[in-house]
Amino acid sequence: MKHLYAQRRNALIAKLNSGTAIFRSAPMSVMHNDVEYTFRQDSDFFYLTGFNEPNAVAVLSPNHEEHQFVLFVEPKDLEKEIWTGYRTGVEAAKEKYGADEAYSIEELDEKLPEYLLAGDRIYYRLGRDEGFNNRIIRHWRKLMATYPKRGTGPVALEDPSPILHPMRLVKTPEELAVMRQAAKIAIEAHNLAMEVAKPGRYEYEVQAEIERVFARNGGSPAYPSIVASGGNACILHYVENQSQMQDGDLLLIDAGCSYQYYNSDITRTFPVGGQFSPEQQTIYEIVLEAQKQAIEQVRPGIPYNEHHDAAVRVIVEGLLDLGLLSGDMDEIIEEEKYKPFFMHKTGHWLGLDVHDVGVYKHGEENWQVLQPGNVLTVEPGIYISPYIKPVEGQPEVDAKWHGIGVRIEDDVLVTAEGGEILTAGVPKLVEDLVRE
Repeated sequence: MKHLYAQRRNALIAKLNSGTAIFRSAPMSVMHNDVEYTFRQDSDFFYLTGFNEPNAVAVLSPNHEEHQFVLFVEPKDLEKEIWTGYRTGVEAAKEKYGADEAYSIEELDEKLPEYLLAGDRIYYRLGRDEGFNNRIIRHWRKLMATYPKRGTGPVALEDPSPILHPMRLVKTPEELAVMRQAAKIAIEAHNLAMEVAKPGRYEYEVQAEIERVFARNGGSPAYPSIVASGGNACILHYVENQSQMQDGDLLLIDAGCSYQYYNSDITRTFPVGGQFSPEQQTIYEIVLEAQKQAIEQVRPGIPYNEHHDAAVRVIVEGLLDLGLLSGDMDEIIEEEKYKPFFMHKTGHWLGLDVHDVGVYKHGEENWQVLQPGNVLTVEPGIYISPYIKPVEGQPEVDAKWHGIGVRIEDDVLVTAEGGEILTAGVPKLVEDLVRE
């Protein structure tokens, strides 16, 4: 993989022109009362370096005479490593990660100006670490104060995201291989969940089986797993997972696997007792058709919003047929009167982050156009909460529909030919979900 990170850095360096880019690692692991929780590297930092330790800085300096890629890392310290784990150290950082030069992180303030002076701007994304933000700004101000004496150095501070994130939006074959594995693990987990979910069991038992599959295959939860039975499925980000499943409940499971930093994201909804009620099946089939129509819009050259619009039309038409909405379809869509039932978008980019980087729109009217290598989720849903409040002028909801929540989600790769469903291995047709 070392050469892949080098390719990414070189591609970014070619776009920086005469700027110097600074990337900060994620902070140290979160501590609560002397307990250290799992560290996860900043995605941009990992994408460019593969370096998986905290308290590090990467500098890309295209115009420096000797060092275009520089790492600042924690130095070796055997006493501290006994407590917190091995460190790569300065010397090994060059050899293992391909840095032209490496320094102790303690030398950052001393060495950084040399690389900043080689460019005419600083590319740095202002993050959550206010102390580090101010540190970079102080360097910039100091160099600006002495600019008249030199006539060289950085005169602007700019976010590198508009340059870097379009690169991350198009996945390489190597990235896709890892994402396929993340999908494969999640498929196994969801299929097991369908087997073990039974009336009388608890949501957390199903969650445990899902996450056991993740761990057994070298993965971990991509996000807090949602295992929502009955009316809990009408809560979009329900994560308590404490309820006992009842015969007659639908079970909505939204769970994805993170594998080598890349993520999958799958949602399935199925009857705990093996049989849909007529109302449940009616809603389920509307959502399934909405997803089918949406996936058909995932192909090169199609604006990003088309799959959402397709799903909305199917859902609105279905709710009109059931009398859960009334009026003109186009007016309902334009005025978003369907939102009490379907309040979220139909998907998001997927990759190193579950909600991956990349713009969706360029201005008010110009949607991002899909291209081969994009990966996105397609996840329409209908949620009929007992506490639903219809838009003014819309009908009251009959109690027979209350508590039905359905979402169906797959990960779809845009290919040259169309859309490939990476998560197709989890059943979703009605006939595959019912049992005696």
